[in-house]
Amino acid sequence: MASVDVSVGLLGYGTVGSAVDRLLTENADDIERATGHRLRVVKALVRDPLKDRGFQPDGEILTRSFEEVRDDPDIAVVAEVMGGVQPTADYVLELLRAGKHVVSANKQLVAQRASDLFAAASSAGVQLRFEASVCAAIPVIKVLRESLVVSNVHRVLGIVNGTTNYILTEMENGSSYADALAEAQRLGYAESDPTEDVDGADAAAKMAILASIAFGSRVTLPDVPFEGITEIETSHLRAAQEMGLAVRLIGSATLVDGALDVRVGPSLVDRHHPLAAIEGAFNAVMLQGDGIREITLEGPGAGGSETASSVVADMVSVIGTTGTGFLQNDPCWRRLRRLPRGELRTPAYMRVEVDDRAGVLARVAECLAAHEISVARLIQHQLPDGAVLHVVTHEAPTGKLESAIAEIAAMEEARATPSALPVISDRGVAGLGRS
Repeated sequence: MASVDVSVGLLGYGTVGSAVDRLLTENADDIERATGHRLRVVKALVRDPLKDRGFQPDGEILTRSFEEVRDDPDIAVVAEVMGGVQPTADYVLELLRAGKHVVSANKQLVAQRASDLFAAASSAGVQLRFEASVCAAIPVIKVLRESLVVSNVHRVLGIVNGTTNYILTEMENGSSYADALAEAQRLGYAESDPTEDVDGADAAAKMAILASIAFGSRVTLPDVPFEGITEIETSHLRAAQEMGLAVRLIGSATLVDGALDVRVGPSLVDRHHPLAAIEGAFNAVMLQGDGIREITLEGPGAGGSETASSVVADMVSVIGTTGTGFLQNDPCWRRLRRLPRGELRTPAYMRVEVDDRAGVLARVAECLAAHEISVARLIQHQLPDGAVLHVVTHEAPTGKLESAIAEIAAMEEARATPSALPVISDRGVAGLGRS
């Protein structure tokens, strides 16, 4: 069968865009063998066509005119790799309405504008794919949308930000937060302004996307409370290690009795749990459901080539399913209520800094008991003029944990507001640190 050329457009030709062009060029024969098509970049929208680039494009590919991409009747699919929400959203909407399939690597765009984008794609009968927007080369979206469509997924746990995972791993190995961040920036894992990574916003956008697909109900960025890793201290890491735990930034999406809870924050993960083994700038997503029990996908979650490979895979999928109606519909088909704040049940770790006085430990224990919170483990570290209590509780509603923390913080002996982190363990918390 004769090969069919498919013209491709790009919005952006930076690290990811140039890598997409390179992969399409270098792997053209493999793609043709698999699909019967040769994908060829013919136009790429850029701000500065004269800028030096890692992979120099052929001919007159680079343009500053969006209209040259939108109005070219030969361009069948466009990869959006420029980032940002505006003007990117307007560009993508125009492309979809013009009848062009769009592949995006833009987590913030999908997290914030998915409803509008899917409506435009459905109306025009074209596909919107966005595998690269979450976890780069890990095909978690494809697995959720295609392979697990009837698996009744009820929980998604993920390490979905490689920058923070690298920093936490380095801190476990003795580095300070500042040194670990600087090294992450030197290696290209963190931007010069790492705020979106270290404060949890990047992970929150990704979890909004994953939760929307996993549960078929729209989750947007404002629906996801998030915390980052800037408040993690050496004492958290030391206590975690003593109890057989690892500190990780975890995104969680949980379906509880028909209500949805999605959040991002530091957690203490049992060393026996698969997510505790994810180190460095790697990502992993664990899917739990009735039909699958448990699946963990892991791999590189960032990088130009890794993201580009996912973009190309989406392009190949688009070409292979064009005209079938496959994946043109919005994956969100229902509205789930949000689990009220404070009702999610979880074991927790608490760090309580107090004066070293007789009876303080008993008062803390009494306070927890008054809020129906049971202690599973406790470690005490002496300070020169005080003590730090590291407490692991059995499962309890987060609202009761918050109330207990507020009451402990008001004690005369308390030196600061206690910090609290969820604990993730498949074997329960009673056995932590004992094997």
